[in-house]
Amino acid sequence: MRIEQLTFTRFLAAIPIVIYHFGSELFPYNANAFFFIVKQANLGVSYFFVLSGFVMIIAYSGNGQSAINPGKYYLNRFARIYPVYFLALMMLVLYYIIRDKSFTFTAFAMNLFVVQSWFPSYPLTLNGPSWSLAVEFFFYLLFPFLFNRIYTRYKFNKLIIPVVLFWIVSQTLLTLLNNSSFYKGFPSHSHDLLFYFPLMHLNEFLIGNLGGLFLIKYRNKMITKTDIQILLLFVALIALLRFRLPFSYDNGLLAIVFVPFIILLSANNGFFTRVFTKKPFIFLGEISYGIYILQVPVYYWLQGLLKFFGITQPYVLFYLPLAGLIATAGLSYVYFETPIRSFIKSLHQKRINQEHVQSMYSAVHRHFNNDNQALS
Repeated sequence: MRIEQLTFTRFLAAIPIVIYHFGSELFPYNANAFFFIVKQANLGVSYFFVLSGFVMIIAYSGNGQSAINPGKYYLNRFARIYPVYFLALMMLVLYYIIRDKSFTFTAFAMNLFVVQSWFPSYPLTLNGPSWSLAVEFFFYLLFPFLFNRIYTRYKFNKLIIPVVLFWIVSQTLLTLLNNSSFYKGFPSHSHDLLFYFPLMHLNEFLIGNLGGLFLIKYRNKMITKTDIQILLLFVALIALLRFRLPFSYDNGLLAIVFVPFIILLSANNGFFTRVFTKKPFIFLGEISYGIYILQVPVYYWLQGLLKFFGITQPYVLFYLPLAGLIATAGLSYVYFETPIRSFIKSLHQKRINQEHVQSMYSAVHRHFNNDNQALS
């Protein structure tokens, strides 16, 4: 079960993050009318976490599955996420070596095994944005257990209170610690623990799961034109960014907007769905993960190349690598990610087929042995 109109929203969340990292000092992003949005564009990562939880439920509960095979699930997630993640890491390692920049073996190992967010001082090493992948891998590790032991055993109504309560406790704990003597600001171990540690983001994934369960339960009653409601939620999001509440938004507070937005867009059959489900927009959404994870190595390489040829104009140094990033992500998706994912899955299917043949052979062999014993 795929909800294609959600795919393009990943691109809409990824591009502001690129602007936040590499173009926030340029006009119009540095203007008062936009800067309050750009400087908080990293909140798009929170949207990714909520959307990830929602999509996981839709992908597995939406087709009536009663259980997830953990091995197959982990392989599918690995095949989808890790190849381009590894590509980005190798591009950065090569860049650091050529530019004679230092990095530690520990940082490399943490990134290689996607565990950097679990250890203070390491979340932003090498490929900074990849800290969120360490969080996502934690979600993926938990999901088969959550699905098999909880979501298939308990009805939606029984899950509302514990999930919402966990979300409230998470927001309260973050706010209290963020405003206490524990928090030493950025950079510090306390900052890494509050804002990058995987457990601090679990509430976002779980509230996304709950949103997915809600849609499955009520979708047939909701399919309608929800364009006005979606626009109102967008206005509410802008207002929350412009007039900040005295709480941290980084670890899931904006789920109060993200979850209803995702649900309403999923149930929409109006203007936004007609536009977002056009093939070019779906493709941009599909390559948004590549845009996100490749942004640092592509910008480093292309900006270094431009400067080598004496090109130092800020707008060229931002927009030309941006075009290169989108092109690289597109090429990676078509010629690298998709073929490797298919290859990994084919190897797994081949192994399953071999095991099936071996099982049939063993069954036939036992049958003949039993017949021979009976004749004897």
